[in-house]
Order: sequence, then C-alpha cells, then structure tokens
Amino acid sequence: MISALASKVVTLFQHVGRFVRLLGEAFGSPIYDGPTYRQNLAREMKQVGVESLPIVAIAAAFTGGVTTEQTIYQMRYPLIPESTVGAIVVPSVILEFGALITAFILAGRVSARIAAELGSMRTNGQIDALSVMGISASGYLVWPRVLAGVITFPFLYIVASVVGGAAGFGVAATSGTVTPAEFLSGARSFFTGFMAVYGLVKAVVFGFLITAIACYVGFYTEGGAQGVGRSATRAAVTTCMFVLVADYLLALLML
Repeated sequence: MISALASKVVTLFQHVGRFVRLLGEAFGSPIYDGPTYRQNLAREMKQVGVESLPIVAIAAAFTGGVTTEQTIYQMRYPLIPESTVGAIVVPSVILEFGALITAFILAGRVSARIAAELGSMRTNGQIDALSVMGISASGYLVWPRVLAGVITFPFLYIVASVVGGAAGFGVAATSGTVTPAEFLSGARSFFTGFMAVYGLVKAVVFGFLITAIACYVGFYTEGGAQGVGRSATRAAVTTCMFVLVADYLLALLML
C-alpha cells in the first residue's frame, strides 16, 4: 500500500512538473508570426467567450430565478423584512453563482473541446509537425487558448451576474410577495465593491484553470481516437474539481 501511495505521489509531481514546463514554454516562446498568433487569439476568444454567451446567460437567468423563488419560500415569516430577499439573492449571484455556474459550463463546453482538438492534433502528428517546422507547438497552440480564457471569462462572469440579478429581480417583482423597491433596497444595503472585485478575481483564476488544464490534457494525449475521447472527459472532470478547490481556497484567502 505504501509503495502504491508513493507511486501516485511521484506521478502527481510528474504531472505538475510537465504542466509548469508546458506553460513556461508556451508563454516564454518567441512570437514567430505576430498576425498569426493574434488571429489564433481572436478565434479562441470568439469560441470561448462569444459562443458561450447564450448558454451562460440562460443558466444564469434560471439560477437567479430559482434562487429568488427559494429565498422567498424560506422568508415567509412576519418578523423577517421582505428586503432580505434582495440582500441574499444579489450577493449570492455576484459572490458565488455567477462565477461558479459559468465555470461549470465552460468546463464542460470549452475544456472538452480544447482537449479534443489538441488530442486529435497529437495523435495525427500535427503537433510533431509544428516542431519539425521550427514552430513552438506549445506557444502556437496553448498560448492563445489560455490567454483567451483569462480575458473572456471575466466578461462572461459579468454577463452571468447581471442576468442572474435581473432574473431574480423579475421573479421577485412578479411573485406578489416582494415589491421591486424592497428587492432593490435589500440588494443595495448589502452590496459592496469588494464583491465585484472578488468575483472578477475568481473569474480570472477559473478561466486560467479551465483552459490551461484542458491544454495540458490534450497536449499529452495518447492512444489514438479512444485517447482523444478519454482526454476530453478527463479535461472536463479535472477542471470541475480544480475549480471547486480554487473556489474554496479563494474564499479562505479573500473573505
């Protein structure tokens, strides 16, 4: 048992070492063709950010609406002010749900796509071909994907927070239990600028983790077509786990 545990620890450190080395090579590689790299970055920002907007907005709207409805259900007591609904829903969306729901969506949609793309390129020999041509494969393939995640995720988080809060306001206004003025009063009374800063920090960290882990898993794919499928699944699951760990650690450090 001890030898098996030691083997797993060694394997973990090997993965960490390869992960750090891959990112170091990606961001330390010279830019051979500036316009090409910028085009790759623009394409990845479109795929990671713009194409994810509809599903992020829909998920945020339902999350904000459900959170409001559940809060109203639990607050139907005469001694609790109705403004408490807004005081709970809006900070919850900004501090937690906006970033976390967006991260889970991107973990399933973006990380699996990135891992499958790079895995296919690895198994087809395209990554090796880039190296033969003198092009840094890690810089050409990993750099734009990770940077796109870091740049676009905060914007997706802002959209999710605004849509989630607006959906909560709409549900409260049509519920007949909480008036719009009471909902806004509660939201304003507990909102602070630090909440937005905290949410944006989480968004940057989550965006980095989702794209960087997916690139690592896909870049070192083995086993042909089946390996590509395993890499896509592994990337989605692994990014979800690391997002949850990072969410907890950021809460300990910043709250």
